[in-house]
Amino acid sequence: MTGYRLYGLDGVHKVASGEWIDADSDEAAIEAANEVFRGSECEIWQGTRLVARLDLRRQPSRSG
Repeated sequence: MTGYRLYGLDGVHKVASGEWIDADSDEAAIEAANEVFRGSECEIWQGTRLVARLDLRRQPSRSG
């Protein structure tokens, strides 16, 4: 497991919230961010490495 930091961004792309998670891979961290920050923008960091920047406002909702 690797530690990642998820940052929720506000309307001007400034950090509005943050959360530590442990994930097995970058892909798993991205999936976690999809759950935590659904409907907003976020960044995923592993140490000083930017893993991904996601705009989850534009993704269609999933049924199920």
